[in-house]
Amino acid sequence: MRLLLVEDDQMLSNSLLHQLEKSGFSVDPAYTAKEAITLGEQEDYRVSILDLGLPDGNGLDVLKKWRAKNIAFPVLILTARDDWHDKVAGLKAGADDYLAKPFQTEELIARLNAIVRRSEGRTHSLVKAGRFVLDENRQCLSVDDGTEHPLTGTEFRLLRCLMSKPGHVFSKDQLLEQLYSLEDSPSANVIEAYIRRLRKLVGNSTISTRRGQGYMFNDNV
Repeated sequence: MRLLLVEDDQMLSNSLLHQLEKSGFSVDPAYTAKEAITLGEQEDYRVSILDLGLPDGNGLDVLKKWRAKNIAFPVLILTARDDWHDKVAGLKAGADDYLAKPFQTEELIARLNAIVRRSEGRTHSLVKAGRFVLDENRQCLSVDDGTEHPLTGTEFRLLRCLMSKPGHVFSKDQLLEQLYSLEDSPSANVIEAYIRRLRKLVGNSTISTRRGQGYMFNDNV
């Protein structure tokens, strides 16, 4: 899952970035309202963490501009303010959740996963597709024969993307956008390499190739 982290405190941003990546997110950091607005409009994010107190503007204004342009990814607001008026204003502006500073990173990640699940119409941390179940908390894949396969961070992100929409064809560019941040520079061949590794776990027919289009997860094989 690709995430936009809007936080002007560089030390906090760096700390969160590492923890979020361990939890299966690919993260693009932004430190100003201007950067946040531009990235939100140009990139394809699954979720965002948005600090209200930015050096060049208010996070609420960023959120309002996103929503005015029908940018609908879920947003969790971070704020040092503990005033219920700010929380209400954030929710009315289109936020999906909020968390006051200071906070525990574990709670932040749990809240992020929860709002992503809601946006996908799920109520639990398991992504099910056919004979396979992907556990987001443990980052492992279970098969209906009882076997389990631990996954690397990239394997988990790629498989989660494919299993979240069985029958949907993802192009290489779409997969690269979800797996890597702007600071990374992977080649398209890296997707082919990870697809080969995942096929060893789920079978060649489960992840099919649409020539000239991309890859699709089949949940009926």
